[in-house]
Amino acid sequence: MKVLVTGAAGFIGFHVCQRLLARGDEVVGLDNINDYYDVNLKLARLARLQPLAGFSFARLDLQEREALEALFREHRFAAVINLAAQAGVRYSLENPRAYIDSNIVGFTNILECCRHHDIGHLVYASSSSVYGMNTSMPFSIHDNVDHPISLYAASKKANELMAHTYSHLFGLPTTGLRFFTVYGPWGRPDMALFLFTRAILAGEPIKVFNNGRMRRDFTYIDDIVEGVLRVTDNTAAPNPAWDGANPDPGTSTAPYRLYNIGNNNPVELSEFIDAIEQALGKQARRELLPMQPGDVAATFADIDDLEADVGYRPATPLREGIGRFVAWYLEHMHKEA
Repeated sequence: MKVLVTGAAGFIGFHVCQRLLARGDEVVGLDNINDYYDVNLKLARLARLQPLAGFSFARLDLQEREALEALFREHRFAAVINLAAQAGVRYSLENPRAYIDSNIVGFTNILECCRHHDIGHLVYASSSSVYGMNTSMPFSIHDNVDHPISLYAASKKANELMAHTYSHLFGLPTTGLRFFTVYGPWGRPDMALFLFTRAILAGEPIKVFNNGRMRRDFTYIDDIVEGVLRVTDNTAAPNPAWDGANPDPGTSTAPYRLYNIGNNNPVELSEFIDAIEQALGKQARRELLPMQPGDVAATFADIDDLEADVGYRPATPLREGIGRFVAWYLEHMHKEA
């Protein structure tokens, strides 16, 4: 099938494109190549995609409504995987408007294009950040998530609400995926694994927030991609048992679904650093710091619905995944430093 993947030069989008192409799908990748982090890394990912059979690329921003409409008119997409977004919790404290422009205005344009061009299934990136002040673990898609603690999280919750509206009003099948701390080769340089690896190799101290007691459900990129593809192939459908007197946040009478994709195994940040040290064969200099605004102390994914509906549970062990990242980093990044 022909699939539009937005954020194609991004971490997850790049890997999703590779997998779709490997199985024989035709992929149109879209990205604005913004400078939120090193553009060269995005261009390097893109350079690996462009020679592949079945791939074409459109450099545009989701806010460019007319250009986006033209792209949808040109191609008859069977599905859209929307991974383009302004990412980062801490950056949302500095530049909140970037999140409104990309994650709200841009997502509205995607919804409108999907509505008017009879897209069979819209799959979009949400985030574990939507759980906000929730403390009941593991986080379940059936829990209320009305208390986000960052604008990034609020924008992702808004995406879920907007998608439900289009599913209800226009019958557009939509599925939101709440990703839990994705890591792996070709990852984002603003995330902990990349930052820690670079600093340890340089002999610089690493910033360890919440004194290393943060707990994260680290999810390896291959597991995320497998989940994305399986969900894309499993078009969202109404839940016939949905009850408005006892509404389930994760499903609907409309063709609307939400899923967590996490490793179902939260790991303390100090243990995460231990694994990086082991893979590098070098000790870190740890600068222990308090919790940062907008951060949550722990994430832990309930993935029972993902397993029940698409038959998949992420399973890559943390140390194996970190070992693969470190091998990639030493080959592609460290030699350039």
